[in-house]
Amino acid sequence: MMERHVFIIGMPGSGKSSLGRRAANDLGLPYVDTDGRITACAGCPVTDIFALYGQEAFRHAETNVLIQLAGETPAIVSTGGGMILRDENRAIMRANGLILLIDRPLEDIMGDIKLDRRPLLAEKGLGEVERLYHERIGIYRSIADVVLRNDHGYHNAMIALEQFLKWQFSL
Repeated sequence: MMERHVFIIGMPGSGKSSLGRRAANDLGLPYVDTDGRITACAGCPVTDIFALYGQEAFRHAETNVLIQLAGETPAIVSTGGGMILRDENRAIMRANGLILLIDRPLEDIMGDIKLDRRPLLAEKGLGEVERLYHERIGIYRSIADVVLRNDHGYHNAMIALEQFLKWQFSL
């Protein structure tokens, strides 16, 4: 049984949601996608939240989700790519769980990211992906307790994540 949350962080397109969801399912663990929780509460997709209320409102919603999670059963938690931008979010994650970075090379992300699903990237294109990568990668790496490389294919990353979770939590 997990004693703490596992917060999965990383760039958009790094594999946070797909790897986290599948590992939780395979291991019978609770799973939360912070963007999914926000959209369920708002009743509209992330792109609409950004368009209607702005980025700051979305960042505030992310903080609220983390505060809620602090009182819930530990889970595998896939976070949005910008979750780490606020000091408060980093502190909440640090106090309530283990922070796991899915570190995927920029060229791999750019090769298959779906820009239309990413509100910060949809208008600006691949140049924005590169800018965000260089802006955020240092933060991701500095706060991560564990780094899982996702540069040898999804299957290998999945095996590594499940092995880590089994070892960390004696599952």
